[in-house]
Amino acid sequence: MSDGVLTVLDGTHLRATNLSPPDSNVALTGAELLDLADYTVSSALFGLALPQTLMSSALRRIGIRDNDDVFRRTELAPDQASQTIKLYIAAIADELQDDPIVVAVLDGRAIRMFLEDEDEFAMIAENLFTDLDAEDKGKIRKSEIRNALGHMGVEMGVPSISEFPLLNTILKKHGADGEEELGQAQFALLLQCVLQDLEDALSEKRVVLVQNIRIVDGSKLSRLLADEKQFSNVVEKILQEKQGGKDSSGVAQLVRSFLEKNGSELGLPPYEANEAVVLLYDSIFTEIGNNKTASAVDRDELFNLTKGILEKFAEQLEANPVYHGLAQ
Repeated sequence: MSDGVLTVLDGTHLRATNLSPPDSNVALTGAELLDLADYTVSSALFGLALPQTLMSSALRRIGIRDNDDVFRRTELAPDQASQTIKLYIAAIADELQDDPIVVAVLDGRAIRMFLEDEDEFAMIAENLFTDLDAEDKGKIRKSEIRNALGHMGVEMGVPSISEFPLLNTILKKHGADGEEELGQAQFALLLQCVLQDLEDALSEKRVVLVQNIRIVDGSKLSRLLADEKQFSNVVEKILQEKQGGKDSSGVAQLVRSFLEKNGSELGLPPYEANEAVVLLYDSIFTEIGNNKTASAVDRDELFNLTKGILEKFAEQLEANPVYHGLAQ
């Protein structure tokens, strides 16, 4: 899934990849197989190296321990190697489906889009100039072009110098360290020249940056609801809270309290993530409107109530995924 410069790695890219080894007639050791799989995955995901924790979880999905030296030394027959690599990469795709990673792919296309739209570029340049002209003199130093690029940032397809050192060379080429003062039209012309060179450079060597963002789209929650055993375990945990609570507490409030504390483990966005999540809870529990006390509800009724609530969450999240930042 892609949204401008942001791309969501949710397993879709991997599922569209040819999962067979380049030469399916060659036996591979476990270590060679894992190296080949990691290379295949990285190639399909913009050259990105996925977190080791994710890869380890994928291995466990197919019954292999991350530090299994016996597996790494074992030579697998071609058919077995081919099947194992397919299972492993599919397991990585499943891990990404459960917990997608958001990356910014900076390849010059976003820059090209607003450079080609003269009105949009003029508006961007004017706004940047106004922001940087703190003293309202109608002039800013040429060196402020660096700050202008910083204001544009990843959202507009512009990397920082630390992420793309070649940008420093481009700035020096255009004398962007000078103290000469520029009017708005001169600033816009300099910005355009710098961005054109940056677009060309990124088109030859893109930058891929992992973003501090997670997306909750209801898919993990839907899988929980489809797994009766796993869902029953959730209901049992709510029952345990019911037994330890006050008889006067409402059953809907009981479920809400449990989800606020444990929802992120089930596939809900963290309750404290942002105001949108609080509003989502409010809308769903207002609609539920179950006023029974927890003590008056038996297990079957709690099972059905909780399932209905989570189905509504899954439906809302599928239609309107929640984006939230990761804890630092």
